[in-house]
Amino acid sequence: MPLPPDFVFSQNSLQDYVDCPRRFQLRYLMRLAWPTIEAEPIAEFERRRRMGSLFHRMIHQHILGIPLERLGRMASDPDLQLWWSNYAQALPAALPGKRFPEVTLSAPIGKWTLTAQYDLVVVSPEDKATILDWKTADKLPKREWLAARLQTRIYRFLLARAGSVLNDGKAIGADQIEFVYWYAGFPDEAFRFAYDEAQATADEGKLTDIIQELAQQREDDYPLTEDVRWCSYCVYRSYCSRGDQAGRLEDFAEAPETEEEQLAELDFGQIAEIEF
Repeated sequence: MPLPPDFVFSQNSLQDYVDCPRRFQLRYLMRLAWPTIEAEPIAEFERRRRMGSLFHRMIHQHILGIPLERLGRMASDPDLQLWWSNYAQALPAALPGKRFPEVTLSAPIGKWTLTAQYDLVVVSPEDKATILDWKTADKLPKREWLAARLQTRIYRFLLARAGSVLNDGKAIGADQIEFVYWYAGFPDEAFRFAYDEAQATADEGKLTDIIQELAQQREDDYPLTEDVRWCSYCVYRSYCSRGDQAGRLEDFAEAPETEEEQLAELDFGQIAEIEF
């Protein structure tokens, strides 16, 4: 089952491959729909997912000009009320410059295409660019873990390579880019990541290596992850004979950080990236 020549890579697909090659194969090559829930209790899981999606949508609408107070009437859920109150007080999107909400950038990497959809990019009059990404996870990750995530690498890399479309045709230097993760439940704990050309070159090499390895895989070369604890929160766990019971949300505090934050990112913080 070769990789289609027109396959477009994203941070989600590449992170899936790095975390579990078999998951990538099932999701993106076989396009297998498997009716398994990701976490229990189901009602709480679905509530958090809906509220995360709605929060992203509310911020998008605010950036487009709808008043805070009017949007705030949509927040009937206690978590969403807290997130929106924190957003209204901190106004992390209120940066000087041109604002590009829910913008998509793409660039070639080898013979393939890499793409990303950003929650918000702000380009200042001095050609500095800030990437803002909204998160609704209920706990903070370690900075070192975020720095290693492919989202952090890909979003900055693509902006450095394709950001001229947001800057009147002028390239945005890697050293002019900053990535900010803003957690709605922790408004004073933003994670900021600067960038430079050396990092961009290293990221290009790393991403190229991953894609080339993936493109050369044979059908039987997609092994299951060795970390079986992550399988509790994967929809394919029963298909892969890695258990029938979904992981429980309250167990996240005891789970490895890569597990808890992957689920928070995939289902609570990044749903809007798929929907918009």
